[in-house]
Amino acid sequence: MARKVAHLDMDAFYAAVELRRRPELRGRPVVVCGSGPRAVVTTASYEARELAGIHSAMPAAVARRRLPDAIFIRPDFDAYRGASAEVMAILRANAETVEVVGLDEAYVDLTGLYSPKSVMRRIASRIKATTGLTCSIGIAESKLLAKIASELGKPAGLTCLDRGEAIERFAGHSPGLIPGIGPKTVERLERMGIRTLADLRGRDEEGLKQAFGERSGPWLRRRAGFEDDSPVVTERETKSQSVETTFDSDLADTGEMERVLTDQAAELSRRLRRRRLAGRTIGIKVRLDDWTTVTRVRTIDAPTDQPDLIGEVARELLRAYSPTRPVRLLGVRVAAFERGAEAEPAASDQLSLTA
Repeated sequence: MARKVAHLDMDAFYAAVELRRRPELRGRPVVVCGSGPRAVVTTASYEARELAGIHSAMPAAVARRRLPDAIFIRPDFDAYRGASAEVMAILRANAETVEVVGLDEAYVDLTGLYSPKSVMRRIASRIKATTGLTCSIGIAESKLLAKIASELGKPAGLTCLDRGEAIERFAGHSPGLIPGIGPKTVERLERMGIRTLADLRGRDEEGLKQAFGERSGPWLRRRAGFEDDSPVVTERETKSQSVETTFDSDLADTGEMERVLTDQAAELSRRLRRRRLAGRTIGIKVRLDDWTTVTRVRTIDAPTDQPDLIGEVARELLRAYSPTRPVRLLGVRVAAFERGAEAEPAASDQLSLTA
């Protein structure tokens, strides 16, 4: 039976939720971002994207310079989570196997259905009628291809893509087109003379293994050929939970850094208890003012969700590292989970705290 997978991606989701609350702003460039000097764009309406090339993760200061007349709105994640719950409830009510991968996207297994396109068009119509929000949909033989296809029809489109078409269509594209191949990997590939997906497919696997490792080398080559057999799963295992803070001004005082870690440990503990999670690996993330990023971890004897212990280990890791430059970001992470029993589980919340 031919496998069929859909990727549903909400269009400019955070901006769309804001426009739903403030319809008078429709048709105007809207940018959702924080107000601090180091804030980044969360998302932008299509008007802002077309007028000035504003995109997510762009520094908010750059967006303000490019388009000073845009409407800048501070993120409201409670509203976005609420809108996401509405969308995913419709999706689950109309499809049997749904894998939610974020507030604004999900995969649907359509294998065996007579008319997958009709099913997804009906779902998109119900989402629009119920929430006022639009989505783009990609349908393909794998999750990888479906995700790529959903980008091709934005906004509010439905695109079908098969592997043969993708190989031909994207032969000259950068490997960065593939989800999971980031800028640093692209740079390493370019240094090896690999600039396109066709180059990567044609490269000897042994050479890729030597450069990227026994697992990553072959994985890169398979991805370049759009090979993916990962299943659509209804529950995603939580690998870790973390809290991060990016500071408006760099921190140089160790005592202040430790106070931040203590507060983060308390917030992280609350999240773990809501999900009935406890972990044995505690780590910190430190980003210096020159963007050097360092992580330090320690594995303890028994799983914990206790704020005092998480905070103590985090502070000890910071003291052992002893940053020699001012710090622009700090974070605490807990991993290697075992299920706890102290609280009722709640909806997943992977959002980081930002100052």
